[in-house]
Amino acid sequence: MDGGPARERFRAWLLEGLSDMAKQHPGPHAQPTEQHRGQRWWKVMCLTGLDYFSTLGYQPGIAALAAGLLSPVATVVLVLVTLFGALPVYRRVAQESPHGEGSIAMLERLLSFWKGKLFVLALLGFAATDFIITITLSAADATAHLVENPHLSGVLGGHQVLITMVLVAGLGAVFLKGFSEAIGVAIVLVAVYLTLNVVVVAVGLWHVVTAPSLVTDWTHALSVEHGNPVAMIGVALVVFPKLALGLSGFETGVAVMPHIEGDPDDTEERPVGRVRGARKLLTTAAVIMSCFLITTSFITTLLIPAQDFEPGGPANGRALAYLAHHYLGGAFGSVYDLSTIAILWFAGASAMAGLLNLMPRYLPRYGMAPHWARAVRPMVLVLTAIAFLITWLFDANVDKQGGAYATGVLVLITSAAIAVTIAARAARQRGWTIGFAAIAAVFLYTTAINIAERPDGVKIGACFIAGIVLVSLASRLARAFELRVIDVQLDEVAERFVRDTAHRTIRFIANEPSGRDLAEYRDKVHQIRADNDIPTEDDLVFVEVTVLDPSDFEAELKVRGEVLHDRYRVLTLEHSSVPNALAAILLHVRDTTGQLPHIYFEWTEGNPFAQFLRFFLFGQGEVAPVTREVLREAEADRARRPRVHVG
Repeated sequence: MDGGPARERFRAWLLEGLSDMAKQHPGPHAQPTEQHRGQRWWKVMCLTGLDYFSTLGYQPGIAALAAGLLSPVATVVLVLVTLFGALPVYRRVAQESPHGEGSIAMLERLLSFWKGKLFVLALLGFAATDFIITITLSAADATAHLVENPHLSGVLGGHQVLITMVLVAGLGAVFLKGFSEAIGVAIVLVAVYLTLNVVVVAVGLWHVVTAPSLVTDWTHALSVEHGNPVAMIGVALVVFPKLALGLSGFETGVAVMPHIEGDPDDTEERPVGRVRGARKLLTTAAVIMSCFLITTSFITTLLIPAQDFEPGGPANGRALAYLAHHYLGGAFGSVYDLSTIAILWFAGASAMAGLLNLMPRYLPRYGMAPHWARAVRPMVLVLTAIAFLITWLFDANVDKQGGAYATGVLVLITSAAIAVTIAARAARQRGWTIGFAAIAAVFLYTTAINIAERPDGVKIGACFIAGIVLVSLASRLARAFELRVIDVQLDEVAERFVRDTAHRTIRFIANEPSGRDLAEYRDKVHQIRADNDIPTEDDLVFVEVTVLDPSDFEAELKVRGEVLHDRYRVLTLEHSSVPNALAAILLHVRDTTGQLPHIYFEWTEGNPFAQFLRFFLFGQGEVAPVTREVLREAEADRARRPRVHVG
């Protein structure tokens, strides 16, 4: 039996939804589908909360390991940084980038040419670190809750890596089938999880209140270990960067902005209601999480022995679940485990959706992703494979992945703080500029401390950056000869030139303008006619290309017509690449008039390899053969391909 049809069906399924080359792949978060459009902000907050609130599953345990007895003090420092640092920054990001583009888009607008592209690729590397580690860390912690459950530990113990990979594979399977964020499910998961945590916190606080010696013993131990409150705060400032894990929820919060219901008179240019809803979302989520962070770090530090937080201990990576089982019994503890596992698993889904949105938003537009990267399913397979590798390398251990996760989160927040500082300065808002600059300095310090103490995070980030840059440049090379013009826009004069030539042989002269004086055009016409034996009665139209940003891959082609020296008709094109602009106008004229246009070039002097590099980096180089190659890739039928002449 021939496997051809089966392979074709599999290929069609794998590439389902693959958009046209010139269209921007929206990704799962970019534009809300109809069932998500216009949701109340608090409902969308639950979608964000899958990532943000789920960090309660492992945050108290990581805080206890990082800060020991100082965990509550360090957590208070973290809360202050959250409420007076990250929150104001992302409220400004929501205002500046209300379409779910985030702080990366703000910085992208400030930089141009290749330095801007490479900078964005570096930020994407850290974003990939954040989201991938979110997937693997959340799955690993879900595994910890399964394995440490008293009813399952005997069966599942020792299989953490395998179980985590199964959870990651299940997450990938959801996306392969076709994932759409269900806000209703998110509301249920978040509501149940937070309610269970309220119960655990209330019971924990009750045990602390009814046993006053716990507080006095803790404060005495703090005094013995650190001396005075000033020393305690100083140490807390040093260790709190290790606690900055759940702050990635702010990035997710601005990513889901398009789902928020706006005012009736909102427009895409001025979505005032959407911005107001996003700010409510960010503020409410930050306040709720801050309350939980302070109370959970307090009760876990006082009620759980320090040795139980160590790797292999019953509270490692699951401190609140430990308290749920210990104080509320196995039945409640198992329900808590199930709720935690569900929200951690869906936190990974939120991270996967964010990554599938972020990468296609930038890389295809830069020409730095293979064509199939616009389809969701191939990207899911790639990301799942990477998650498998990370899980294996870190042995599905929550503590080992904390540094990499924190690095990715902190770099993104630092970049956001810098972006809003620049935006405030551009708006001449002196007070906000100083405030945001101070916040950026705090996050720069936090990031530096985290990198210094846990270099594995920046190493993983560097691996992601190197991989993204290498794959991106290789993809750009492979796609160098694609026709990458989104749209062709002619002004009235240019359209008249095309109409006038529609009933005779259409001949264009490719010209690189210098002085644009009469002699330049007269000599060029004489040379082209002589080199190509063109009759004097045939009309010739000059085509000149102005290169804008050659690092852009996909762009509109704007065509302006003008008559120079009262006799020479000139089409002036604006694009990122000379050969692509020429090929696009030739195909446009062919499709508009029904005739095959001819274009005439001169050979360019210079080394062919150097000329190719000029084309690759600067959009110029040896134009004639590259224009012909772009036409060959765009039009397979030689009979319908515009004619290229070189003399």
